[in-house]
Amino acid sequence: MHAPVLVLKDSLKRESGSKVHHANIQASKAVADIIRTTLGPRSMLKMLLDAGGGIVVTNDGNAILRELDLAHPAAKSMIELSRTQDEEVGDGTTSVIVLAGEMLHVAEAFIDKNYHPTVICRAYNKALEDAIAVLDRIAISIDVNDRATMLGLVKSCIGTKFTSQFGDLIADLALDATTTVGVDLGQGLRGVDIKKYIKVEKVPGGQLEDSKVLKGVMINKDVIAPGKMRRRIVNPRIILLDCPLEYKKGENQTNAELAKEEDWGLLLKMEEEYIENICMQILKFKPDLVITEKGLSDLACHYLSKAGVSAIRRLRKTDNNRIAKACGAVVVNRPDELQESDVGTGAGLFEVKKIGDEFFAFIVDCKDPKACTVLLRGASKDLLNEVERNLQDAMSVARNIIKNPKLVPGGGATELTVSATLKQKSSSIEGIEKWPYEAAAVAFEAIPRTLAQNCGVNVIRTMTALQGKHANGENAWVGIDGNTGAITDMKERKIWDAYNVKAQTFKTAIEAACMLLRIDDIVSGIKKKQAPGAGQAPKPKIEEEGDADNEQILPE
Repeated sequence: MHAPVLVLKDSLKRESGSKVHHANIQASKAVADIIRTTLGPRSMLKMLLDAGGGIVVTNDGNAILRELDLAHPAAKSMIELSRTQDEEVGDGTTSVIVLAGEMLHVAEAFIDKNYHPTVICRAYNKALEDAIAVLDRIAISIDVNDRATMLGLVKSCIGTKFTSQFGDLIADLALDATTTVGVDLGQGLRGVDIKKYIKVEKVPGGQLEDSKVLKGVMINKDVIAPGKMRRRIVNPRIILLDCPLEYKKGENQTNAELAKEEDWGLLLKMEEEYIENICMQILKFKPDLVITEKGLSDLACHYLSKAGVSAIRRLRKTDNNRIAKACGAVVVNRPDELQESDVGTGAGLFEVKKIGDEFFAFIVDCKDPKACTVLLRGASKDLLNEVERNLQDAMSVARNIIKNPKLVPGGGATELTVSATLKQKSSSIEGIEKWPYEAAAVAFEAIPRTLAQNCGVNVIRTMTALQGKHANGENAWVGIDGNTGAITDMKERKIWDAYNVKAQTFKTAIEAACMLLRIDDIVSGIKKKQAPGAGQAPKPKIEEEGDADNEQILPE
């Protein structure tokens, strides 16, 4: 025999062929199993200890996976899935993982029979196209302004979450917030920027029922001189600044040499006049409230409070933008450029309230706010974090509907319809791709099946009954009521999903499954390469005090 040829270094491990496929599929199934129990209204919560020793209690698929630290590369790419889903549409993070896991699971049988992975992928992609076509067929359009429908929709989306026990509360908050900040882009399109213009403030204490959407903005600040400045102003005129109201100091150390003693007094006087000048420029516009992102010196504070103006300093830039959006002001960079049009008059009330032991400034009752704050109250930090996560999901769903007002049935009904239609179609597909195509059709049933499992009903009976109902792709609206496990009509129950959430779920899951199936080689143990010629890094040189001033410290 020839001597064996070593191509790879000893330190590298290489697995290839079907072994890799099996490993990947096992890993993905493991990830899907972690999350499987969190699908649906009767879902379990997971408790995770993070590195800092804090706890996270949640059933949001994405939040769970974000905290997990996985070793297996395939499992890591599954986690990326739920992250993309969360960023794209904000809901369906759990379903996407369960579906991808199932797609890989049904592919395992074909890999055992020595099917080529690309054949399976081709069949899957065909199935995906047909699935999206089915979605288009059963989707119904809704009127975005019909509050009841929208509420039902958002509720069905967060019915699976922890806060569903508080009834319409979170759904109301989410809808109020998103309709407030919706902007018409023309051509009937609406854009909703959740990240920039909706701020969620969590204040522990009180009850969840006290949570509300403010028609305006709330900031965690008090006025500078609480005794002297008004803390409650009706219909305030607001000026927003982006510059410091104090004497400009030199960037680095500045030395000024004074010859005579009077010059010192002159310097101080110049400072005072400079500040007085700025304040007068601002006071020309008779504002009631001045807010700046930078500092505000005591002297400026004195001038402003003498004129009866309240002032708030060192505000976050994002908060300032929100206030500008809410009351119609313009953020001004230099006081001498102020114009009447920059003054915000849209707010109805400025008020500082004490909540718990902190002061919060409210700028509320705005006429047509394009930004808002959601104030969440609750018993504990953990509870509030979970509520905030649910609120994020709910707002994303509301935003999706505003952008694309089409609905598909929830409760596993969509998946069953897709599955039934694909099964019918599979008989007309020729060649070897027929079998994986049919398997993909079966894989879609994972969602209703998991729902049934989590309700604790007899899974096999429920599934057969459902398949019977859906047999020819009709009764598209029959699915599982996640609370009771009964088979009901989703239209009556108002259990709906947004069309683009579903479409995104299918696309992400199938594309990911294809990607993982295509991997046939895993090489691990690759070390980072050093720059050629570097060899070992030189030891750091310890400087003596004597040569600390040498030129070599700063390599040019």
